Formats: sequence, C-alpha cells, structure tokens
Amino acid sequence: NWLKTWKPGSHDLGSLKVLINGGARLAPELRRRVREQFGCQFQEDFGTGEGLLNMTRLDDDDERVFNSSGAPVCADDEIRVVDNAGHEVPDGESGELICRGPYTVRGYYNAPEANAQAFTADGFYRTGDVVRKRGRYIYVEGRRKDLINRGGEKISAEEVENLIFRHPKVESVCVVAMPDEVYGERACAFVIPKAGQSIGFRELTDFLLQQRIAKFKLPERLEIVDQFPLSPAGKILRRELRAVIEQKLAMERVNEGGSEWPR
Repeated sequence: NWLKTWKPGSHDLGSLKVLINGGARLAPELRRRVREQFGCQFQEDFGTGEGLLNMTRLDDDDERVFNSSGAPVCADDEIRVVDNAGHEVPDGESGELICRGPYTVRGYYNAPEANAQAFTADGFYRTGDVVRKRGRYIYVEGRRKDLINRGGEKISAEEVENLIFRHPKVESVCVVAMPDEVYGERACAFVIPKAGQSIGFRELTDFLLQQRIAKFKLPERLEIVDQFPLSPAGKILRRELRAVIEQKLAMERVNEGGSEWPR
C-alpha cells in the first residue's frame, strides 16, 4: 500500500534509512521499488513463531537483498533442507526447511500428537516452508500447502507471482490452485491491475513465456479483482481465493455443462 499510494515529494523521507519487511515474503520486484521510491535500504525478515529468525544484512549484495529471505541471526541456529523422506538435500535443491537452535522451541506443551507431526526425533522443527538454501541463506519458495500439483509436476506459486509482478500493468498478484478433473490441480492467477490499466489472459501468458517460464507452470486461468482478502496481519488469505475459484468452476459446470478455460 505504501508503494501504491506514496507520491514523490509528499513527505520528507530524509530520515528513513531502512525499511524492514516481515510476516510475508516481499516479491523481488517490490523490493526494488522500495529502494527506488523511498531511497532507503531494504531488509527482509523471515522467521517462525516457534523461534527461527533470519534477516538479510545491510551489507549484503543486491542478489541476496532482492531474492533471499536472509540468514539466521544466531550462529548456533541449525538449518537443514530435507526431502519428503526427511533426507537432507544439497544446496540449491528445493525441500522443506527444518531448524533447531537456542531460541527455537523443542515441543508444544502437553501436545504429544502435535509434537510428533511438527518435530523430528532429534528436535528439529518442521517449518512447512519450501525453500532452497545457499550456504546459510534461505530462498523461500512458499508453503508446502501452497504448492500446486499439476499432474505430479509441482509449481511454486511464489515463483510464478514473482514473474507476474514484473509486468508493468500489474499492481498485485496471487496464484492459487484450482481443481481439475484431469491434472488434479491447475494454476489460477488473481491479479489486481494498476489504476487505469487492464490485462488479458493471453497478454499475461505471452509475457511469462518471454520470462522463459516452463510452460507447465503457466497460469491456466486469470481472474481480475479489485482487492484480496487479507488476514488481520495483512497476509493474503489464499484459502479464500481457492474457495472463490472452486465455487466459480462449480457454477460454470452447472450453468454451462463444463468449466471454460483459459480465460
């Protein structure tokens, strides 16, 4: 909202040195806009309520500042990226982030069933975040539950969103799974255009192909909206958007004898 409503010269920002983002990952394109519009340094903050805290450093290079979610703030924090079987994967490969450290809890009070799901036998907390690791730096791809499973091919909603954010007509975007009888799920992009702009499905997919996206990751439906449902913390409620598209598809099947896509 700050990026959208701020007008050059409307306020003296001379004292603004650093803008820190937390709660939800900020897309690389929006991080660049922060620096360009506000003339300050950007710092990404990523963590969990159970403990682990990561931050980009003020002297990091642009690649880390714009793309990563930082590195742990404590040298004693242990971080691993594991596959579905719990085996650690090499740096650069995608998997679930698990962590253990001096300020990360080792279990929930009086909740053995929850602990069995949330913690490994050796005390690592399963964050549920899908990431890639480069050294100590974390690159978040999204929540495990937000991955779109298109016929066995996993699509990171955040990866597609980051590319759509580059489109000059796009103000904001959220990509969610929509049900499909053949593939199980397909990707649907909810887009808020910039004021006075409009964007169509073919224009969007052509733009993404120019960004060299894999074709199976392309959104297969576009929904134009004025706003997103938000939590009290300001996070987009993806589950509500999934419910919206599921309801639309169901109505189309009733009214038209089958869903009509892409659109």
